Amino acid sequence: MKSRLARAAAALMAAGGLAAVFSGCSAKKTEQEVIHLKMAVADADNSAQAEGAREIAREVEKATDGMIQIEVLAGGTLGGERDTIELAMLGGIDIVTCANSVFTQWIPEMSILDQPYLFTNEAQAHGAVDGRVGDLIEREALDKLNLHVIGYMESGFRNVFSKEPIQSIEDFHGVKIRTMQNPYHMAAFESFGAIPTAMAASEQFTALQQGTIDACENAVSNCLNNGFYEVTKNITYTNHAFVYILVSMSDHAWNRIPEELRPAFMEAVNRGYNTERKLLKQANEDAVKIMEEEKGVAFHDIDVTALQEAYKQLAEKKGYRFDQEWQEALEEAIRENP
Repeated sequence: MKSRLARAAAALMAAGGLAAVFSGCSAKKTEQEVIHLKMAVADADNSAQAEGAREIAREVEKATDGMIQIEVLAGGTLGGERDTIELAMLGGIDIVTCANSVFTQWIPEMSILDQPYLFTNEAQAHGAVDGRVGDLIEREALDKLNLHVIGYMESGFRNVFSKEPIQSIEDFHGVKIRTMQNPYHMAAFESFGAIPTAMAASEQFTALQQGTIDACENAVSNCLNNGFYEVTKNITYTNHAFVYILVSMSDHAWNRIPEELRPAFMEAVNRGYNTERKLLKQANEDAVKIMEEEKGVAFHDIDVTALQEAYKQLAEKKGYRFDQEWQEALEEAIRENP
């Protein structure tokens, strides 16, 4: 942890100095002065997540008549997801974004959201974090991390990008595929017959070029944004997992916002992250068209039922179990959004 903090601190200094980020070091502001906040985004500057963050900033500035201004620093400028979360816990960064799986390091109950084939549609996924599951996340994040989870952007359903076509579960046999460091995602590909390999996102392109891996997986728009289409000319609609991008705020930054501005602030953040969800959907649709028509990428359907059954059997064998309170909240969201 210390080495990650050191790297992130160095990045912060390069981006403008720790003194500017640790707002507690400056003189106390009056309510008439502008509140400047920094928001770290790990995703690329051209991603839907980065644009969603900028939309949050615009909505907040408009809703507060310019009293709260958010500077978005995308592309991992301030460090990786874990780096920035740890700094936010200390009050060193105001607002951060990260995938839900990162939070399981401190909130193990959240691993329930890492299950493959958990949701059959976006409404179920949204209903979970916009409802009781979101309440549980926010409670635990404040209690254990000293962070206020203020919104839920997303990278949505993930699909497989591969060098060779994958059109059936048999085609997964022996395929070396990069996954997140997530035991449930890795178990899914293991059940399909693939060889899951956890590695940093930044290493994927080179690994694909060098043949260290044969495939990777993410939202379709990321295949275009990150140039994976240059190496992986096949995309299979596995829709095997849904990933949220949580927007979290340090307690120190939260307490800088006057109580009378907090309702407007939160409503603005809500509008911003709901816009990101729409932007991501459009980005995925645009990416399919561009890659299919201009980049020579082939898109394949697959029997998802066979994949679901394979994972289900392995999950039962491994004995995966989840917290009952979280399980009930999740089942409620799924039941209410068939």
